[in-house]
Amino acid sequence: MIIRGLVLGTTLLLVATFASAQANPSEISKRLGLGTRGELSDSKIASGLKQALQVGAENAVKLTGRPDGYFGNEAIKILLPKNLQPLEKGLRAVGQGSKVDGFVLSMNRAAESAAPAAKRIFGDAILAMSFDDARMIFNGGDTAATDYFKNKTTEQLTVAFRPVVERTMDENGVTQQYKMLAGQAQNIPFMKSPNLDVTQYVVSKALDGLFYTLGQEEKKIRKDPVARTTSLLKEVFGK
Repeated sequence: MIIRGLVLGTTLLLVATFASAQANPSEISKRLGLGTRGELSDSKIASGLKQALQVGAENAVKLTGRPDGYFGNEAIKILLPKNLQPLEKGLRAVGQGSKVDGFVLSMNRAAESAAPAAKRIFGDAILAMSFDDARMIFNGGDTAATDYFKNKTTEQLTVAFRPVVERTMDENGVTQQYKMLAGQAQNIPFMKSPNLDVTQYVVSKALDGLFYTLGQEEKKIRKDPVARTTSLLKEVFGK
């Protein structure tokens, strides 16, 4: 009787388990510790995320590191420094607008020349990514990967961008143009004398534009199936 009762009890337990699993097909796998087919391993997530970062970074560098990459994009175009903006209307009013335009164009050209230097630095950051980094980014917000890049690479990018920006600005006479505009400002009553490292200003704005563009590319991969250009991206980000 005892054995018959144990067999009956076990049978009823299995029936109840399989019956409840009908409403939730993954229940049996979970109870047996097998996981589900839809789950992604850490290695799969890391591989997919690294590929997404590579695609996004390459696109961001291509978009910014070309003629009009900054100048032709109103979202990241480098404008006149704030300490010179009050001077702009006055210069345009007396027919000196071309000087302002030339200065603005030259700053953007310097940023466009520096942008390709980011490719190697971004690549190193991707290789150094851990499983924990990948999981955190994967489960993060729309620009979690961009924020990771910003945290890991800003210092290196600043060092890499500065000599390129400085050289390009020297070739285009940007420093001389800035000094000319700053000299004009000193002739305006009640206007503070400008004090700006114009090279650092351009480097900072160039990085802002690069990370903004990278963020836009990341959002596309996360939200737009068309932007998932490989089978791995489709598998990881289509879940």
